[in-house]
Amino acid sequence: MRFLDLKSHHLHYRIDGGADAAGKPWLVLCNSLGTDLRMWDAQVPALSRQYRVLRYDRRGHGLSSAPPPPYALSDLGHDVIALLDALEIERAHFCGLSIGGLTGQWLGIHAGQRLDKLVVCATAAKIGTPESWFTRIAGVRENGLAGLTGATAERWFTPEFSAAEPGIARKILDTFAATDVGGYIGCCAALAGADLRQEIARIANPVLAVSGKDDPVCLPSDLESIAAHVQRGHHVSLPGRHIVNVESALAFNAELKGFLDGNPAPCNSTAFRSATARPA
Repeated sequence: MRFLDLKSHHLHYRIDGGADAAGKPWLVLCNSLGTDLRMWDAQVPALSRQYRVLRYDRRGHGLSSAPPPPYALSDLGHDVIALLDALEIERAHFCGLSIGGLTGQWLGIHAGQRLDKLVVCATAAKIGTPESWFTRIAGVRENGLAGLTGATAERWFTPEFSAAEPGIARKILDTFAATDVGGYIGCCAALAGADLRQEIARIANPVLAVSGKDDPVCLPSDLESIAAHVQRGHHVSLPGRHIVNVESALAFNAELKGFLDGNPAPCNSTAFRSATARPA
């Protein structure tokens, strides 16, 4: 296991695709709230053939430690920069989902020179309201995370996916229930304070925005808006709810690889893809 020791916490990370790494570009994968780096397991086999894939557990998640909350979105962004610096990575592609997508937007605004292409999934320039996040924080402080698992399952996966792949869904939900409460609360505070709607126009990197067609958390219109307001954006909607990279893994991998390997899509474009449109 690999860890980066920082002043207030340590970050657990993993690198795949390193056996013949010479010349391979870097790709950073950033997990969602209440998950760990294993949420990208369905992507790594397809991507690590062409990329050095850097996954990490956000502070307070997985095997990373949890500094005392609250956190700010800038704290999460600086964690990524610290990882890049420590590993001597000058530039990397970045793909993040939900709060990971917000982290990617922050990086595009404040450290765009460290990124090549940016993929933001099941996210928004502002997710929820401060009041909704403070209510969530109060509930988690009182009752923990286990009681939220049922509602989280409904937001994250369609009933059809949960029935067809119960082991995959259960593994991710078990990770959610086991997340450090302080780390979860800290990231909820970061979400409460994050509003990038007036800043994303500064993002000059090519951006792919991926939505889940039936995502009740971050609607397809949220991703369409990101694609429309960055300088070089493209939106794709795939079947599924919030954890769209898991529910539509084959189509997600194909879209991600096509975007990273090919030329940037036309500005401010949008498309819908079938879950079986372009299997990896």
